[in-house]
Amino acid sequence: MGTVVMHNVVSVDGFIADEKDDVGPLHEWYFSGDTPVTAADGEGFDHSGAGSGFRVSKASAPYVRSVWDSLGTIVMGRRLFDLVNGWEGDPPAGDHVVVVSHRPKPQGWHPEASYHFVDDVAAAIAKAQELAGERTIAVNAGDVGAQILAAGLVDEVAMDVVPVVFGSGRRFFGSIDRQHLLEDPDVVIQGERVLHLRFKVRR
Repeated sequence: MGTVVMHNVVSVDGFIADEKDDVGPLHEWYFSGDTPVTAADGEGFDHSGAGSGFRVSKASAPYVRSVWDSLGTIVMGRRLFDLVNGWEGDPPAGDHVVVVSHRPKPQGWHPEASYHFVDDVAAAIAKAQELAGERTIAVNAGDVGAQILAAGLVDEVAMDVVPVVFGSGRRFFGSIDRQHLLEDPDVVIQGERVLHLRFKVRR
């Protein structure tokens, strides 16, 4: 089965958006670099649709490429799905999306897209693993990500830390209410206006 990674861009003080779901400058580094995000074989992720226009620094590019190239399935909550309208059925990376929601997929919404709606976090990870095979499952941070971490279903935590302080807003770890130990970071990469960190979850 593929590795389950809880991932998001995050402020220095641990927020993935403000209280109005505005991400502010958190994603600017994705578009301000001089290197397109492309796969190792030359096929670009920089396509029309959700992934359009991604250009990162030379320091960030190899890491972002490897993460995106390994990705099979994204797991997201209904809040994010509604905010971005599911990237119009065209996720920025990966082939499949699993949405944790008590509401079904909107009627008639992009029937061609591999989007699957489930109402339980354990079922969401099981479905994501079925779809991804040996490829990575990326879990968006926030409340749903925190529930998946609390259920013991996250293998690694990946953070793209941006030098901004929000003060309040949507927390990377949601409303998680107990301690979880992580290993020392096995990835530490300084990009331009972003620090990439990755930790294994201690079992």
